[in-house]
Amino acid sequence: MTAIKRIGAVLAILLAGQSLAALAADLKDMIGSWRWQSFTIQVRECQGDSVCAKVIAGPKNVGLELFASKPAAKGGELFAQITHPETKETYNTRFQQKDKDRWQLDGCTGARVCLTGEFIRVK
Repeated sequence: MTAIKRIGAVLAILLAGQSLAALAADLKDMIGSWRWQSFTIQVRECQGDSVCAKVIAGPKNVGLELFASKPAAKGGELFAQITHPETKETYNTRFQQKDKDRWQLDGCTGARVCLTGEFIRVK
């Protein structure tokens, strides 16, 4: 193996390791203020090792707690039941961290009404 190929292989391994680290979402990565649709959501530490999320601004239901279940990390993603701040329907939701300021969320209700969107950090 030539030196250039060895360097390339080492770089590939290092970059793969960084990608895996980026995928290892942690609950604490959600702490902060987020924009989702027309709502602003404040995520904070609560109950010791978990996070809580409350609607702090939006067209309705300000003060509503979003997490209907404790978020759980699994396979580099976070899973939780969330209450939609507009309809108050509960969705089984998967959160994927795209970068430090963006989370992609996908979820469906028991009646198979589905949603997708992004939490975008506002501060």
